[in-house]
Order: sequence, then structure tokens, then C-alpha cells
Amino acid sequence: MDFRPTDGQQLLASAARDFLARRCPLEAAPGGGAAREDLWPSIAELGWPGLLVPGDLGGSDGTLLDVMLLVEEMGRAGLESPYVDSAVVATSLLRASGTTAQRRRALPDMGQGRRICALALLEEGGELAPAAIALRGEAGGALDGRKLFVDDADAAHDLIVVARGRNGISLFHLERGRPGIALSPMAAMDGGRRFEVTFDRVPAHPGDLLGPEGAGWEILAPALRLGALARGAEMIGAAERILDLTVEHAKTRVQSGRPIGSFQAVQHACADLLRGVESARPLVLSAAWKAQEGLPCEADVAMAKSYAGDACLAVARKAHQIFGAIGYCEEHPLHRLHKRILAARLAYGDTAHHAETIARAIGLGVRL
Repeated sequence: MDFRPTDGQQLLASAARDFLARRCPLEAAPGGGAAREDLWPSIAELGWPGLLVPGDLGGSDGTLLDVMLLVEEMGRAGLESPYVDSAVVATSLLRASGTTAQRRRALPDMGQGRRICALALLEEGGELAPAAIALRGEAGGALDGRKLFVDDADAAHDLIVVARGRNGISLFHLERGRPGIALSPMAAMDGGRRFEVTFDRVPAHPGDLLGPEGAGWEILAPALRLGALARGAEMIGAAERILDLTVEHAKTRVQSGRPIGSFQAVQHACADLLRGVESARPLVLSAAWKAQEGLPCEADVAMAKSYAGDACLAVARKAHQIFGAIGYCEEHPLHRLHKRILAARLAYGDTAHHAETIARAIGLGVRL
């Protein structure tokens, strides 16, 4: 497999890096870049939300590898946006399992950035498993319960809600403004906007069902894998930016009359940072290629996400040792990138969750 970017992909990544450097510079103090509400329309003008939307619905017929390269650039900039949840996970769900009417109603506007969709999945404990779903919901009935850690729910026009009914787990695609839906902000260490979403007898029409009733988890699983890969790419972008910042610091920070980069211990530590970044990237790209081609990829995604999480977190922690105290200042890019890696590492399954998937793939998934 040749993962060298095509000319088009190089142009996409280069344009993204230039745009993000101008509009949300990492060096700016928190809140010093463009506000997220102002940034999203500009992102939409660039066509990024439509990469996975079919051309006949106003999208660009892009590939998953295109998305990986773009999200890596977002990770370099420490960008917080609804992109992964809306333009990757929700878009792939609607594209794969939505009815013709659902796709035509939602995807053109989502591809143009005029509509954002959030995923209401996690509940108490944050476990990513069917058994953890307690919110009740029946087609033709109502949704009752609450969801936690719903990213960008305040900006979303629609929600994809994972609910339990008499036939099992089902997915519902409905407007966020429907009566009975209430939002409460939750604290987030990385500055992201996460919400508790409460459903109080929210009407659930048969036309809101996404895919067959009771087949929700089977429908959801491939989209969750795409979300995991996107967060892996985001972490790699953040870790690569940390590598660049650390190498520059090692060249310019003088101690005992010489740059600290001239000391072998610091040189080897920086080499470890590069090793972490470059060992994680091929795993993510390989798993993304398999997913793109429709090949079995469950274990590949799990290995990529869990390894990228561990490797990129190790990059951030070692960089702190090289930077010293300044790296812990809230305004410093390292501090902010570290928090973004920590948050992305938990999204769409943490290391333990994906280790269970890998164990099952090698025949060790049976618990006695």
C-alpha cells in the first residue's frame, strides 16, 4: 500500500494548514483566535464538511484518507469543532443507513455546513457498549432518559439518539429543537463544549428511525470506527505539532552556555517523540484504507486508535520534561495540545475498550 498523498490531498492539507494558522493560531491566548461560531461558516466555504457526502447530494465524493489528512491538520491546530461528529460519524450513518428521504433532507445541508448533527450516545459510566444504553425509545412512542458528553449539542440542528426499545437498540434522527429536549453544559478539561441532553417524553416518529428497529448497534459500529480513526488522526496531528515545538525549543533554549538540544539526553528524547508520531501514523492510515475499501477492519481500527492514544500521550508527556515549567502554563501551546490528546484518547473508545476488541480478534475474548 502506498500512503503517499496524491497531489489533491497535498493541496487539501496545505490549504488546511494555511487556513488554520491564520484563523485559529495555536500561539494565541485561549479565546484569542476566531470564535467557533465565526470559524464554522469559513470551514463550510472550503467544502470540508462535504468530503464524505455523495456528489449527487452536493458533496465532493471524497475519501476517508482525505478526511484523515484533513483531521490531522485540525489536530495540529488544536481545533475544537463539530467536524468529526457531524461530518464524519453522522454523515457516514446517514449515508449508509438513512432512507432516501432522510439522506436528501439532511446530507445536502450537512455537506454545505448549513446543518450540524451531534451524536447522543454515552450515558452513566461512559461505557461504549450496547448494555450501557438505558435511555428508552420506541418508534411511534417517546424518548425518555438522558445522554452525557454530547459534543457541540448547542450548535447542532439535529441529533442521532441511541435508545433501547422492546426490540433492542435503535437509532433515531431528529431535530434538536423538538419539545422535551433540554441541554445542560458539562465541564470539559480541554475546553470542548459537552452537554448533558435530557429527553422528557420526546415524540419519536417512525420516520425518525435510522435503519431497522432493533439493529441500531450493528448500524452504529462502522460509524464509531470512523470516529475512532478520525480522533486517532487528530492526536497524531497534535503530537507532530508538539514534536515541532519541542525541537525548536531545544535549538533555542540555552543552558550552561549551549542550546539544550546539544545534550545527548535531550537529543534522544526528541528522537523518541519522532518515533511516537511516525509509528502511529501508518497504523491509522492502514486501518482507514481498509475501512475505505470495505475490508474487515475492526481489529485494525482498535490497534490504530489505542496505539495512537498511548504513543501521542507519551509524546506530550516527554515534551513537558524538555520544556519544563513553561509547558504547564495554560497559554502555552503544549499545555493545550496535551489536553486535546487526552480528550481525543477517550473519544470513541479508550485504550481498554479497544484492547478488548483486539483480544477478541485473537481468540481471547471469552470471559469465564
